[in-house]
Amino acid sequence: MSNSGKRVSENEPGDGGASAGVNVGSGANETRGNAEHGSDTGSVRVVGSLVFTAFFFLFTFFYAIFFVIACTFLPFRRRFTLARFWATALLTVLRWTCKLDYVIEGRENLPPGNHIALWKHASSWETIAMAVVFPRQVWVLKRELLWIPFVGWGIRQLHAIAINRKTGGSAVGQVVEQGKQRLAEGDWVMIFPEGTRMPPGQTRKYGVSGTLLAREAGHLVVPVAHNAGHYWPRRGLLKKSGTVRVVIGPAIDPKGQDPRVVNERAQQWVETTIASL
Repeated sequence: MSNSGKRVSENEPGDGGASAGVNVGSGANETRGNAEHGSDTGSVRVVGSLVFTAFFFLFTFFYAIFFVIACTFLPFRRRFTLARFWATALLTVLRWTCKLDYVIEGRENLPPGNHIALWKHASSWETIAMAVVFPRQVWVLKRELLWIPFVGWGIRQLHAIAINRKTGGSAVGQVVEQGKQRLAEGDWVMIFPEGTRMPPGQTRKYGVSGTLLAREAGHLVVPVAHNAGHYWPRRGLLKKSGTVRVVIGPAIDPKGQDPRVVNERAQQWVETTIASL
């Protein structure tokens, strides 16, 4: 896989001034100038993050109203096109306001047909981007999202698999049962096996529903790694400028294997790949 993705890092306020202070003669002026530049950069970051956050909530809410109405006239295949437009619009505005872009590596690893993708969950970024990265898809998500006015109604129209995470084994059964139906309809199934957003450098035991679904339905598991958590923290308003690298891993055939063993293989690949980004 390629490591050619670029990352643009920004100076924190005062970083430039500390290094410039060692220069002879103009050190004081350079220190002051770099400190002011760092302050300006920090202000731009705050403003950009605030503008994007406002746009994100407003656009999503009003687009959801349009989406729900449009879905009454559209078959499911056309509905996902509208969902992809929503995601593309958000990622474009994110690039404009926060200077945060992305690159996709490993597209050659996407197998023909539709399968199960296991995504690293580190921020809100990937919940948007996966609609652009993969073909037509359904999402496994917590049922509480369905309760959001208009937005939740729109999610229902996309045939999402909404589960009650507190029910344990019953939730796994829901994913397997509904997942088989979605796969039979030609959709990819997007799953966050960690179940919640994890801080950079951390992970937790993968849930078994995705690999169990793949084995029982006769489909493949495709792991997806990325470093979005570095730029868009799981709990925080401010975004960092740069380029998120998304890496699609080699597909894993779960046939005849214990789902837990498949999970371990997928998780090891994801975490090792992220450590190298």
